[in-house]
Amino acid sequence: MLKTLKADQHYLGAHSDKHLLYCSWTKRDSLLVTRKEFEEDLTANYKAMKKLGVQKGQAPFFLPPYEWYNDSIAAWTKSMGLQLVNFSPGTISHADYTTPEMKNYRSSEVIMQSIKQLSDDMNGFILLMHIGTDPARTDKFYKRLPEMIQHLKSRGCAFVRIDELLSE
Repeated sequence: MLKTLKADQHYLGAHSDKHLLYCSWTKRDSLLVTRKEFEEDLTANYKAMKKLGVQKGQAPFFLPPYEWYNDSIAAWTKSMGLQLVNFSPGTISHADYTTPEMKNYRSSEVIMQSIKQLSDDMNGFILLMHIGTDPARTDKFYKRLPEMIQHLKSRGCAFVRIDELLSE
């Protein structure tokens, strides 16, 4: 799948090699990794991407695992020559990883409605969706991408790669 995405000229960027949780959920300023662990994990992510032909210079945007970070992680990211990014708040598109047994489960219909409700205010918006999800989630949101794209285009939205969006 990644080779196809690369061939289709989608942006492929780092998200962590081992999907580490960098800081506490309850005390965000408390780090759960050292700077060395952070740098080694991110370096391993770029090494894996390099095998697919994606060089670090082609992928300067970094989305932290769990989309959770603090000022230390932001500074360490910058010191590695990368730009930390995250999804825009407002929709729950990022909840497409949830499964029915989770307390925070959101169905694909609920996710779609959250996007449709905000679609008139999405100028420069970053939606996060997961390529792969747990097999226990049979309601795969990515199967509704054509519907979502058609709706957003009908509302005047244009789709651009994140590097194009953030270069402006």
